[in-house]
Amino acid sequence: MPTILEILGWRLFFYANEGNEPIHVHARKAETECKYWIDTDNYDIIEAYAFNLGPKERRQIRQIVFGHFDYIVEQWAEFQRRRFNG
Repeated sequence: MPTILEILGWRLFFYANEGNEPIHVHARKAETECKYWIDTDNYDIIEAYAFNLGPKERRQIRQIVFGHFDYIVEQWAEFQRRRFNG
């Protein structure tokens, strides 16, 4: 479960055991957790899962994910290369 970014109390990370799911990122802050699909074709994100995510937290994490969109995609690619190539 590598952490790729920590910002404003949010920890963004990937899980290593999720098979062949498309690009996505998990985020956790205190008792809040969420998951966003990353749509590189349309430069968009889609909320896949949210726990204890209020409107303020939802806006904040969406801004963080969008603000680091390219970085997340790059980290995902690197993470997948390491997983499959050792």
